[in-house]
Amino acid sequence: MNNYNTSNLLRVGEDVTISPDAFIRNPKGVTIGNHVRIDGQFHITTQAELGNYIHIGPGVIVIGTSQGKLVMGDHTNIALGGRVICGSDEYMGEGLINAPGVPVEMCDRVIIKPVIFELCANVGANVVISQGVTLSEGTVIGACSFVPKNFVTDQWTIYMGIPVKAVKKRPKERMLRFVDELRQRD
Repeated sequence: MNNYNTSNLLRVGEDVTISPDAFIRNPKGVTIGNHVRIDGQFHITTQAELGNYIHIGPGVIVIGTSQGKLVMGDHTNIALGGRVICGSDEYMGEGLINAPGVPVEMCDRVIIKPVIFELCANVGANVVISQGVTLSEGTVIGACSFVPKNFVTDQWTIYMGIPVKAVKKRPKERMLRFVDELRQRD
């Protein structure tokens, strides 16, 4: 498989594979650490800071203007079909949607807030995450769940549902030991 041309990205680490059909609207706003794989049909319009040991599955979409931002810490993932919304029109009747040709003074207010994945936060297939969300260390979001705007998870907790609710705690000792071992190797 031919790799995506990473020369326009702000920074790219070692052992990075990006599918050639990935779409990155703002490449100068994207940094990628080491040991990262981004699968096919990935689409991003925001800035991004991707750490180390990350997997982004096929069909993941990250939207929210060039001012929006996705931050993924080490050992994180977004499974296939995930949607991350870092910015969106407010839809409260202040103006028209932000579309090509609509003058700025006629546009609706856009809410832009980063989405943050802390260490070992993982997201299942077809999850939707709204702006301003922080997935705290060790969080898991179960498949087909919805995380509402400005939601902050508890560390090492599994969430599921529409909207998400905590369902159980997640053990951390073994995973953190492996994280430390990999850091010592790098």
